[in-house]
Amino acid sequence: MSVHLAKGTRDHLPDAMRSRLVVMDRLRGVFERHGFAPLQTPAIERIETLLGKYGDEGSKLIFKILKRGKGGERGECDMALRYDLTVPLARVVAMNPALPMPFKRWQMAPVWRAERPGRGRFREFVQCDIDIVGAASVAAEAEVLATLADAYAAVGLPDWRVRINDRRLLRALAMSVDASDRETDLLVAVDKLDKIGRDGVARELAERGFDDAAVQGVWKVLDVATDDREAVLHHLAATLPGDEVAAAIADLRELLELATALGVPADRMVVDPTLARGLDYYTGPVFEVELTDGGIGSVGGGGRYDGLVGIFGKRTVPAVGFAVGLERLLVVLEERGELPGQDSGPDVFVTVFDAERRVHSARAAARLRAAGLSVEMTLDHGKLGKQFKRADAENARWVVTIGPDEAASGTWALKHLVSGDRHTLTPAEAIERMRGA
Repeated sequence: MSVHLAKGTRDHLPDAMRSRLVVMDRLRGVFERHGFAPLQTPAIERIETLLGKYGDEGSKLIFKILKRGKGGERGECDMALRYDLTVPLARVVAMNPALPMPFKRWQMAPVWRAERPGRGRFREFVQCDIDIVGAASVAAEAEVLATLADAYAAVGLPDWRVRINDRRLLRALAMSVDASDRETDLLVAVDKLDKIGRDGVARELAERGFDDAAVQGVWKVLDVATDDREAVLHHLAATLPGDEVAAAIADLRELLELATALGVPADRMVVDPTLARGLDYYTGPVFEVELTDGGIGSVGGGGRYDGLVGIFGKRTVPAVGFAVGLERLLVVLEERGELPGQDSGPDVFVTVFDAERRVHSARAAARLRAAGLSVEMTLDHGKLGKQFKRADAENARWVVTIGPDEAASGTWALKHLVSGDRHTLTPAEAIERMRGA
């Protein structure tokens, strides 16, 4: 029988899992220092919870689950694997009206999308999300940006920048080219600018029914090649007049000011009027993080989605969130040779001298674990040389051996695998030395 993985999925063997867990733990530490609380939601949702929340393009990528029984035989579906962690959060908030607001949550969990796999892109992948629900002020966006700035620094990626836009500006762009009824078509095409370039977007707009005048109107607004944020905002105010545009620009100015005050480096924030973020539920500021030399595209994104919770209940609840792209982070760190956790292993490897001394080794392992040290013990005794090679392969720091002399004297033979230093000590002395090293 030939054995294969499902396309777009991966096994994570111990070395890879150690790296993943280190990165996730660093992210979790940053999230909790910024006041976010943990949340867990099911891997599957009722299909009506997910459908219609991601636009036509996103809905095509949802993994649907067949009904049981006759309905499944007819191809009917009633549940689906979650597409992201944001829509399930909105459902949770709608179902738990007593949650104190603002509610700040983090969640790290796998999601599934039936898309074409590529570099750093998989059908099953882990999202690392933070969200603030119940805060209408752009101070929430600023807090999210401050958190992600600390998060990328914590995992060892200093060369990032965040592109910022506002969906209200994009809505005004659609109005300016008489395409209010085709806003989604316009944004889906514009959102691909960094992937297919200007000519590709122009072709796609034409294929979607936009005439030359509309396409030229789009470029009139979007053609502003500068990192000068104030110049970009001034250009948008001049080319997209209207009260909603003025409000969006005022919010972006306040967001940039607050984020800078919270410690986000000003030179890392770029106002980019081409940033669309394809999901339908965004309503205000949107942002996307990319590495300045990664060549891998976005490594995270998010924005404000004030209308999403209201879909599931009778109340409107403002919300803003961000998802860190864990898989892409790991790809970049691996390519740079900077994956953390690769040299991790047990604190102590306990050998078994012979069958008669196995019980002495077992007692030593139990005592070491009770002292808070991580321990691996040989299960099948054999030549000590092979056991020491195994300890070295496992990246253990210390090796404990209890032979006949040590068993008789109540001592342990201790070796530090890096320095090669050897000692014969009492168990208490050995534990103290291992803890202090």
